Amino acid sequence: MVYPSFLSSDAYTFILIPLLIFIARICDVSLGTIRIIFISKGMKYVSSFIGFCEILIWLMAIGQIMQNLTNITCYVAYAGGFAAGTFVGIYIEERLAVGTLLVKVILRKDASRLIDFLKFEGYGVTNVVAEGSTGPVHIIYIIVRRIDLQDVIQIIEKFHPKAFYTVMDIKSVSKELSPLNKDKESHYAGNYLSLLKLRRKGK
Repeated sequence: MVYPSFLSSDAYTFILIPLLIFIARICDVSLGTIRIIFISKGMKYVSSFIGFCEILIWLMAIGQIMQNLTNITCYVAYAGGFAAGTFVGIYIEERLAVGTLLVKVILRKDASRLIDFLKFEGYGVTNVVAEGSTGPVHIIYIIVRRIDLQDVIQIIEKFHPKAFYTVMDIKSVSKELSPLNKDKESHYAGNYLSLLKLRRKGK
């Protein structure tokens, strides 16, 4: 029969089995990354289901390794799948952009234009005047969705290129964040300062 002969062929032993192990490792490592993200957000039911799928795929992969202990190609595929799965997991995490972040900005200069523009873009902003080692500073707190982080950083760097800022993960907030005009196309894709000037002229 053709089927048993294929199972004993070199193509099955050195190509198909390692390929399946490689794919399985990508899947289970990627799921592991996503599971950790959901655990940090307190999503216990989803995390548990993902963990079940993750360990099931891992058992199938390690089972094939144990059945082919003399096949060095399987070891390479296992390790390669782990490396590729790590990369894929990070990529998926970036694309999911799940969660809420706190951006803290410290400025020695006047922060009024930055604060006005952030408010204009629909972000909640808290400004605190404090005393730094070199004099008065402004500490700005902005709570944003992870998916909006790059937009906020671009705004900060546009107004204050040398601003010092930190980003901290937040497990939960008292209410859902939804910037007022994020449902529309971003209208500050070009020059933020020019847009601010146009807005002021319209007053």
